[in-house]
Amino acid sequence: GAHHVGTQARLMSQALRKITANVAKSKTIVIFINQIRMQIGVMFGNPETTPGGKALKFYASVRLDIRRIAQIKKGEEIMGGRCRVKVVKNKVAAPFKQTEFDLMYNEGISQEGEIIALGEKYEILDHSGASYAYGDLKLGRGYDATRQFLKDNPKVRDEILGKIRAKLSEQ
Repeated sequence: GAHHVGTQARLMSQALRKITANVAKSKTIVIFINQIRMQIGVMFGNPETTPGGKALKFYASVRLDIRRIAQIKKGEEIMGGRCRVKVVKNKVAAPFKQTEFDLMYNEGISQEGEIIALGEKYEILDHSGASYAYGDLKLGRGYDATRQFLKDNPKVRDEILGKIRAKLSEQ
C-alpha cells in the first residue's frame, strides 16, 4: 500500500480543533496518554519525541513527563516503582516543577512514602544514616522498613500526618 506521511498528525489536529470548544464549555478534563519515540539523526537537543504531530503539544494546558526511575522490591518480587514527574508545560500554574513518589502496584501512590518525604521536609521526622525516628520513637532502619512501620501503626502514621497537615496549612 501507499505510505501516507503525517496522517495521524492531521487527524489529531482536526479532532482537537473540534473538541476544544466543547471541552472548555463543559469544564471537562481530557487526559491523553502518549509514548516517547526516538528521532533518528538528532545531534543536538533532546532526541525524544511524541508521535501524533505538534497539535497535542500546542492544545494541551498541562503536559507531564512521567518516568519510572527505580523498582521497589520485596525480596525478588517487584511491588511497585519510584516515579519522577516533571511538568513540561503548564498554562494554569508555574511550569517546570518536579516531584517523586512511590507507585505501588496493589495500592496506588504510597501514602506512607509521602508521609516519610514530607515528614523529612518539614523536620517532623529525623533521618540519620539509614534510620528514621519520630521524636524518641524509632520508626525503622531504611526507607522500606519505615514505610512498613507506618503501615502497621496507623496511630503513629495519623499523628505524623496531622503535624504535616498543620505545617501545610501554615503556608
